[in-house]
Amino acid sequence: MAIQLGIHTGPQNLSIGDLQKIWRMADEGGLYWASVWDHLYANPLRERGDTCFEAVASMTALAATTQRLRVGCLVFCALFRSPALVAKAAVTIDHLSGGRAELGLGAGWFEEEFREFGYAFPPLPRRLDQLEEALQVVRSLLRDDETTFEGRYYQLDGAVCGPKPLNPNLRIWVGGQGAKRTPRLAARYADGFNTPYLSPETFAERMETLDRACEAIGRDPAEITRTVNVGFYLSDDPNVMETRKAELAHLGTGGLLLGSAQQAVDRIGEFERAGAQGLNIAFRPPVDWDAYQTFLEEVAPKFA
Repeated sequence: MAIQLGIHTGPQNLSIGDLQKIWRMADEGGLYWASVWDHLYANPLRERGDTCFEAVASMTALAATTQRLRVGCLVFCALFRSPALVAKAAVTIDHLSGGRAELGLGAGWFEEEFREFGYAFPPLPRRLDQLEEALQVVRSLLRDDETTFEGRYYQLDGAVCGPKPLNPNLRIWVGGQGAKRTPRLAARYADGFNTPYLSPETFAERMETLDRACEAIGRDPAEITRTVNVGFYLSDDPNVMETRKAELAHLGTGGLLLGSAQQAVDRIGEFERAGAQGLNIAFRPPVDWDAYQTFLEEVAPKFA
């Protein structure tokens, strides 16, 4: 199967109208996936007053605006919400979308938003411990008749999540750049694994780590869908490209989709050969609508 293409839209520095326009273009353009991300501040953080919409509500709007796309969040921060509440929200969005919802969870990293919005920001090992508990709780609520869980961070006593998702196999995703524990968590609890802004070479290394983690627990690695998010900008003008590349420098140079339509096709092919089953272009405002249209008309059809 050819690599499946999608979009990843931060609900930041854009109006709701522009977000809906991006989503509708993807839906009508034959893409497979659209997702939002979960931040309380726009990132990179330039001005605290910059527009940034909440992720559960944004994902709900995404589901209501589209008809065909798989809709998700890459990823909900496990420390911002009770995993039971996240599971209930995911079920609601799945019913609203007609069974198109996907649910991603991660440990969070953006320290300023944690501290300034009143959340504790524990060291990474503790955040990953909390993510692991959240994954267990969410998985049980979505798939089991009743959930009892006694952990360090979460306790449930006979909780029943009704209704269940329309899609009984609603995929749970683990996302992050971590090289060790993140792939192990994906191997044990996830149906999909997403890594952001990595080069094809580093992506391939992460997938090898995921394969080894699956083998260590006796799981078939083929059960886990593998995708990558990449920074995006298309242009044949080298001066424009240099400016845009500088604006995206904080993402690193490896995980970018830049240049002409043909260069984008070639780069996507590199990710496909590295083992990616999906690739999502990530929008960083301002949106170049012409570049996006070029992607839909000249790049995406090559992988349909």
